[in-house]
Amino acid sequence: MEEMEEELKCPVCGSFYREPIILPCSHNLCQACARNILVQTPESESPQSRRASGSGVSDYDYLDLDKMSLYSEADSGYGSYGGFASAPTTPCQKSPNGVRVFPPAMPPPATHLSPALAPVPRNSCITCPQCHRSLILDDRGLRGFPKNRVLEGVIDRYQQSKAAALKCQLCEKAPKEATVMCEQCDVFYCDPCRLRCHPPRGPLAKHRLVPPAQGRVSRRLSPRKVSTCTDHELENHSMYCVQCKMPVCYQCLEEGKHSSHEVKALGAMWKLHKSQLSQALNGLSDRAKEAKEFLVQLRNMVQQIQENSVEFEACLVAQCDALIDALNRRKAQLLARVNKEHEHKLKVVRDQISHCTVKLRQTTGLMEYCLEVIKENDPSGFLQISDALIRRVHLTEDQWGKGTLTPRMTTDFDLSLDNSPLLQSIHQLDFVQVKASSPVPATPILQLEECTHNNSATLSWKQPPLSTVPADGYILELDDGNGGQFREVYVGKETMCTVDGLHFNSTYNARVKAFNKTGVSPYSKTLVLQTSEDTDSEEQTLPFPVPSERLPLRRMSPFSSTLNLQPSFPGRSYFDFRSSPHQLSLHSSLQSLNAPGCNFETQSAPYSQLVDIKKLLAVAWFAFDPGSAHSDIILSNDNLTVTCSSYDDRVVLGKTGFSKGVHYWELTVDRYDNHPDPAFGVARMDVMKDVMLGKDDKAWAMYVDNNRSWFMHNNSHTNRTEGGITKGATIGVLLDLNRKNLTFFINDEQQGPIAFDNVEGLFFPAVSLNRNVQVTLHTGLAVPDFYSSRASIA
Repeated sequence: MEEMEEELKCPVCGSFYREPIILPCSHNLCQACARNILVQTPESESPQSRRASGSGVSDYDYLDLDKMSLYSEADSGYGSYGGFASAPTTPCQKSPNGVRVFPPAMPPPATHLSPALAPVPRNSCITCPQCHRSLILDDRGLRGFPKNRVLEGVIDRYQQSKAAALKCQLCEKAPKEATVMCEQCDVFYCDPCRLRCHPPRGPLAKHRLVPPAQGRVSRRLSPRKVSTCTDHELENHSMYCVQCKMPVCYQCLEEGKHSSHEVKALGAMWKLHKSQLSQALNGLSDRAKEAKEFLVQLRNMVQQIQENSVEFEACLVAQCDALIDALNRRKAQLLARVNKEHEHKLKVVRDQISHCTVKLRQTTGLMEYCLEVIKENDPSGFLQISDALIRRVHLTEDQWGKGTLTPRMTTDFDLSLDNSPLLQSIHQLDFVQVKASSPVPATPILQLEECTHNNSATLSWKQPPLSTVPADGYILELDDGNGGQFREVYVGKETMCTVDGLHFNSTYNARVKAFNKTGVSPYSKTLVLQTSEDTDSEEQTLPFPVPSERLPLRRMSPFSSTLNLQPSFPGRSYFDFRSSPHQLSLHSSLQSLNAPGCNFETQSAPYSQLVDIKKLLAVAWFAFDPGSAHSDIILSNDNLTVTCSSYDDRVVLGKTGFSKGVHYWELTVDRYDNHPDPAFGVARMDVMKDVMLGKDDKAWAMYVDNNRSWFMHNNSHTNRTEGGITKGATIGVLLDLNRKNLTFFINDEQQGPIAFDNVEGLFFPAVSLNRNVQVTLHTGLAVPDFYSSRASIA
């Protein structure tokens, strides 16, 4: 029954109801608390004065009138209590149980009458502290509200059922045990509260204080108050008005207030409403029972989740520990190999040291003996042994011949640990869902679809004709062209992918597999792409007829959306995957355009196909790469024109990388304002994108203003040269990887000496600029004639 206690407490004082009254909104208040929260309204705002003056009710004053139609005079029977008004503007307070209440506008008048009989101020307004609905009292004041005798009886039974010692009703925090009860005040006091709140002097000296147990008995034996009519206090309720939903007395019926209403016997309606409440409680009881069962289920779930979490964590820790143990075992094996190599190197070097030490000691001894012989003055004796000594000296000298003074072992360890596949597997280590029962897809069929410019090939794949298991997607893998490990370069639902910019004179292996929710299919047959070194621009005849389903040759157009995949090949940077609604293009930074295309032929091996890409012109066609550009870079004109939205220098790279051959491209200045200093050159893929090109060790550049230029690498400025750029100027960049140098041109004239020597590796065309510059890239250009002639002379 303790859960019911909140229903038995007043929202204003927070204590059990004392003489509760029922408001029109069906909420209850102590009669004394109701008087304390009365607020007096101005005369002009009362409904009576408004009706007298003929003015209508404004929306501002009666905001809740429509919502409160349940309690209007026409349908609720409470119309005699006055109309609803707007909530008073008096600052609100909070009762002990947190409900917002309004304080009285003025202190109650000094009177010796009881709270129920004391007059209330004219045009008083009361606001329910629970639903905040307001109404103005009529002349009867609080006497116009019915008393809730049922609630009083429930409170009495609840208090009688509590077996614990009676507590003080005035303690603010932890109530102490009551020591006395005042019969007149009907309040239990502890000693401190009695001395503070009920001193034995003045009018309180006449009150009778009894022990708490006797007070409880007196409360229990006090006669139950009979509910009387609110309009006729001397009459008891005997009938029930169905339309007004309230008990009435005979005098109310005789006065004709309910003459047209349906009236029934009070006892019959009492039994009917008890039956209806019991039926409603049955449904609510079922819901409460279900809620209790649901709470039990949730608590069991909490316990089960905790147990499963502990078990799962233990399993995860065991799996990870197993991986760590396997890694430690492999580490020990690798360390053993390193130690073996270490011991072998030391043994070889120590053996050579020992051997050379013995020979050096013998040689030194022979030299000292010969010097002593030379000191002899006996010619005949000297000549007897000189020939033999000369032969020994020459023989010893020959023993120190070629290779004798060369170390038999290098200090370097010819071991290289490739941990990238393992790291990738660790990064991809993740949880999987419960395995499905459906089978995995069939092995897809991989084939070459077409050849394009810049050593490019389009690969396509499909499911076998009789396959019935659908695939959710495909995984295309490609090696690095040097027989290295495969890397995932595309994962998705498409069945076509274009690989462009492959290295010349290289052999690439491609394979594909399908996957669904169950698992992954076996790999397809390996497709081998063999690129050619021949720079002849004429097309060669294919060794056999071209399949009719192959598409015609064409150059791939740029695509708008990009996705960068990072399976880095050793020394070959990464793949940049580009997609469109119709076709996929896989741009590889492995591009090295020394020579064009190749032929298409098959290999006799049962599990692979060999493809030699078609020969094309030995020039590079490329554009700027949006995927590698700084976020402030603005590209247009099919990614050939670039500018910037920032006043700071930002970097953008070309989408083609070079590692062999001679390559030349130009940039024209479309806009040049406020004398900025853009930079042009080449860079690694991981160059810093938010500073000027050449500030770090990943870029080699020339930056130039309107008067002069400088070469810059690793923030080192060299070779200041007179001559700058303006709008319309042309900057040429010549990358000669055969001679390993980089040269710059302005308006077809070489700018300064050769900018950089000893450039090796994979380089991307690069530009850095700010918002004051706009340049356009021109590619597919042949090497300038004067450079070609100079190179041939050299």
